[in-house]
Amino acid sequence: MTCLADVAEFLRRVRLEAGLSQEELANRAGVARTTVARMETLAKGDMSVSILVRLLEGAGYDLKAVKHGHIRTLDDILAEQRQENRA
Repeated sequence: MTCLADVAEFLRRVRLEAGLSQEELANRAGVARTTVARMETLAKGDMSVSILVRLLEGAGYDLKAVKHGHIRTLDDILAEQRQENRA
């Protein structure tokens, strides 16, 4: 991801993959539905990292920073499998 628009699109994609409406994700994250809509469309041109983390967690994801060019490690694969097993 190279810009906020990529992050906004990723947020929308994970919400849809989780089978959640904006309202359902908002309820899980404890924010207003309009906040989800603003984050997905960059309506205000910026993005709150704390709200992004809450929304991603509500959709079953964690925010993780990795070095550019990072290749998945065994730990990454095991974590993904654990996540899939919880779903």
